[in-house]
Amino acid sequence: MPILSADRTHFPDNLFDLDPSERADSGHVWSVLHTRPRQEKSLSRQFASAGIGFYLPLLGKRSTIRGRAVTSYLPLFPGYVFLQTRPEDRIEALSVGKGRIAQSLSVTNQDALWRDLSQIHKLIAMGKPIRPEYELEPGLFVEITAGPLEGFRGRIVRKASQRRFVVAVDFIRKGVSILLDDHQLIPAEAGLEPCGVGV
Repeated sequence: MPILSADRTHFPDNLFDLDPSERADSGHVWSVLHTRPRQEKSLSRQFASAGIGFYLPLLGKRSTIRGRAVTSYLPLFPGYVFLQTRPEDRIEALSVGKGRIAQSLSVTNQDALWRDLSQIHKLIAMGKPIRPEYELEPGLFVEITAGPLEGFRGRIVRKASQRRFVVAVDFIRKGVSILLDDHQLIPAEAGLEPCGVGV
């Protein structure tokens, strides 16, 4: 099956390999960029070319074009790109994407956004069947204690007869979900619940 090359989803390559102390030492912080329509991938290409840190989660979508099956890659959260720069470099980074950015949002809870984006990145990398969740529903906040998703924190919600595990980016009130099977769960510890919703 032909596969359309996926655009670069993040820069630098080791963005999600940094441990908390390395992240703190780097002085880089997240901002959330609300883009103009269909400008997410163009903006990420500009950032990559300029060596500016960013994350644009993409999700593969299969379709048929002239009788041939292809896979294209679309923004998981349309209208959003996550910028990662030092505070003093932020204005210069925004000027690179001038004309493609509608709004820039500051993030007060950096640790929460790091955790949310890291989980999204890992879940996509696993290649598991996930689906976007654009309207987050209330649910029990849990931690998975065994299996390939061990350590993940999110909500359990019921969809018809199914239980789905939702990994959220609470700052933008969107997320992804995966069908829950026999994962072992415990209620998440106090203080680990999502916070700092920004929009």
